[in-house]
Amino acid sequence: MTEQLIEPLIVVGVDGSNHSREALKWGVEQARMTGARVHAVMAWEWNRNPFALGSAAAQTADDEAVTAEEAARRKLADTVASAVGTSPGVPVFRRVEQGSPAQVLVDASKEADLMVVGTRGYGGFKGALLGSVSQQVVQYSTSSVVVVREAEDD
Repeated sequence: MTEQLIEPLIVVGVDGSNHSREALKWGVEQARMTGARVHAVMAWEWNRNPFALGSAAAQTADDEAVTAEEAARRKLADTVASAVGTSPGVPVFRRVEQGSPAQVLVDASKEADLMVVGTRGYGGFKGALLGSVSQQVVQYSTSSVVVVREAEDD
């Protein structure tokens, strides 16, 4: 009986911010050094209007949700390409999942050997050391977590 070796999995939280680009670059470099694969994960949320009435309103909401998911897919593809190019030298899979960013990443940590996030994304205060999503990932992740700072301006 032969053992099938599975490459370690590095999950990187991506939201399109410079912080997440730096996290993705770091995650890909770590994957190169350890023979791992990378899952770049982006979350998206859509809240349906609970007061909309009728099937036409429901169809419009469903169409808008599909558009929001497609926008997230495009943003993730663009972010991956701008951060690590089209041939980064290690497998980089793009995953777009519906849900709150913190919960999606914490759930993804259950299958990861390593979780990588930027210090913060688009929201919050510029002076904050750690954004709310990064803080929740650090607190609740079931895998080890690396928090990558944005590169300093020259």
